[in-house]
Amino acid sequence: METTLSIQQTARRSGLAASALRYYEHKGLITSERRGAGHRRFPRHVLRRLAFIVFAQRLGMSLEEIKEELDKLPTDHVPTGEDWEQLSAKWVERVDAQIAQLEQLRFGLTGCIGCGCLSLKDCKVINPGDRFAKEGAGPRGWMFD
Repeated sequence: METTLSIQQTARRSGLAASALRYYEHKGLITSERRGAGHRRFPRHVLRRLAFIVFAQRLGMSLEEIKEELDKLPTDHVPTGEDWEQLSAKWVERVDAQIAQLEQLRFGLTGCIGCGCLSLKDCKVINPGDRFAKEGAGPRGWMFD
């Protein structure tokens, strides 16, 4: 079995455009080998890195953050499942925080906007005593620290 994949094979297997692969390589997120005519050949394990990149972006991580995480992977061997598990362990907190934010947003859509009072001054559930006025402008009940 071939140990490397062409850029087209990698694109097809990962679901990413070849231009994205070239961009990720330029940013140092993935690497390729050059053979013969200078065509890129990606090691098969790059597919795991690409999956990591896609999931990390869905979590809202920047490419810089993703690179920082990928740089923690071992370079003396192909990363194992255990290596990936260690890397993603701290993501649980980030995912939990995003879930909490989405639940608060869902409550706001149904509980607050749906209640019909539309009064920041009079709402005794979300804004008792108009406390948001003291905190500043904007959707204070939906802003997250």
